This record gives sequence, C-alpha cells and structure tokens, in this order.
Amino acid sequence: MASVTLVESAKLALNELIAGVIEKIVEVDPFFELLPFMGINGNSLQYTRENAIGAAGVAGVGDSITSAATNPIDASVGGKAAATFTSVTSSLTSILGDAEVNGLIQATRSGDGNDQRAAQVASKAKQLGRIYRHMLINGTGASNEIPGLITLCAATQKATTGNDGKNLDFEVLDEMIDLVRDKDGQVDYFLMPARSIRSYFSLLRALGGASIDEVVTLPSGARVPGYRGIPIFRNDWIPTNQTKGGSSNTTTIFAGTLDSDGSGTQGLSGLTASEAAGIMVKEVGEAEDKDETITRLVWYCGLALFSELGLSCADGIKN
Repeated sequence: MASVTLVESAKLALNELIAGVIEKIVEVDPFFELLPFMGINGNSLQYTRENAIGAAGVAGVGDSITSAATNPIDASVGGKAAATFTSVTSSLTSILGDAEVNGLIQATRSGDGNDQRAAQVASKAKQLGRIYRHMLINGTGASNEIPGLITLCAATQKATTGNDGKNLDFEVLDEMIDLVRDKDGQVDYFLMPARSIRSYFSLLRALGGASIDEVVTLPSGARVPGYRGIPIFRNDWIPTNQTKGGSSNTTTIFAGTLDSDGSGTQGLSGLTASEAAGIMVKEVGEAEDKDETITRLVWYCGLALFSELGLSCADGIKN
C-alpha cells in the first residue's frame, strides 16, 4: 500500500503564518532620528535673517561720524549705514494617501495573523515618511515639494571641489566644518551616501596606523562613524548620479547644525502643524460606490533652515 504523498497531505494542513510583514523596501537614514521638529500655527513660518550689519567706525574727538569715522574691518563703510535684513518663509505641504480595503477581504482574510486594513495603513504611513525623507535631501521647492538640503545650501557655503569635482579627502571635510559657523563653529552632523563613507574609511586605512573605530553614540545607543568628533550619517537618499563639469556619477555631502534648542535661530528643523502634529490617520468611511473602507493618512510638514551658516556642502564628490 502506497504511503500518502507530501503534496496530498498538504491539502489537509495549513502553513503557519508569521504575523507582520518583513520589509524589503528600505533606505538607511539614521539622521532622521535626530532631526528636531517644530510645531507651527498657520500654513508657513516666517523668520528674519541678518543681511548687512549696522555700520560703525573709529573716530577722534570732534570728528564727523559720517566722513571721519573709519572702519578697520571695511574701510569703505562709514558710521551711519543702518542694518538690513532678509525675510524668509518656510511653508508646510501635505503628504497624503488613502488606504482602501474591500469589505469581503477585511471580513474573511484578517484572521490569519495579519489584519488587512492595518497592513495597508502601516504601509501608507511608511511611504509618507519615505517621501518626507526624500524631500529632505532632494526637494525642489516647486510643485508642492519642500526645498531640501541640495536646494537650501547657499553658493557661499560650498566647499572647493573644482570645475569637475574631486575625490573625497580630509581637506574638503575640514573646509566644510569651517564653513559652518552659526553655533560658533560647532557642527552637529555629516551626511553622506554609503559609497562616500567607504571612501572615508579608505582614507583612514591609507594613513597607516590610523583607526577606523572612531564612533559617536546616538541618544538611542546606536553608534555611527565620526570625524573630529562629528557623527557621520549614512543617507541613502543622497543621489550618486549627479554631474559636475566633465564628471558624472558624482554626489553631494553635507555638514551642518540642528535647531536642537527650538529657538528658531540656528541650523535645521523639521516643521509640522501644531494642532495636527505628525502623521494623522483619518477614518473617511465607506466608499460611495464600492464595498470599500477608506482610511486617509496625511502629514502637514515642512523644513526650515534658519541660518544659512548652519549648512555647508561639497558637490561633485567622486567615488
């Protein structure tokens, strides 16, 4: 008598299902853990940057302030000119998506360890976060996108990399540190794609006897590489296919500060609506013409760089 086959026996048994979904769509971005967020009222946040400092000079007894007062910093400036300022506005945008689940599917296929609606809502929430983190680097400021670091970095805050870019070296990292001045020279982070971090490790190994074990411990307990005590964060959202001059497949690396004290005067901060902070989950209800339940996820968010001196970059970095 023949024994029952494995294929036949499978018809009388169910496979065990592990609850949850193993993620496959993943980008490494530990910097997002440290990014502060400020809640605001209204659609945008307005702040004022210093443009030109008020004039002053050195004068003798009886000298005219206008003509005789000399400025040892800038001889072309007298003692009368007033300070000028620049008004800057950072606006919120909406990132949103609807999770729609058929009633029959929810009723009959949510008892095997995975709730169908919960899985769709969780996936939508993940995508909202991914969109924000993408715009944090690449946002153009147009078509409802927030301006990202590539757009926000001022031309005067770019390290010297030549007409065609250059390979990563310690000099460019040091220059980037020098360009960040809004916290009296303190720098809170470097951001690089993974390939640039590999180049950094190659530089250390080439020194002979240098250790690649310099690390910075984050508040969560995780550790990241460091340079001169500054944490280096891997960021998979930074493109590595940029062109500078005659060089293609280059990238941009960043250094900067964070608005850690919430003063709104230094560095970088995320923005969100005060009365609707973070990702909001709204139950829209039943679709009018389908047996589907709609759950809407929305995040009212933005990004502010309060001081341009709180961000530097080096573009055209080769592999």
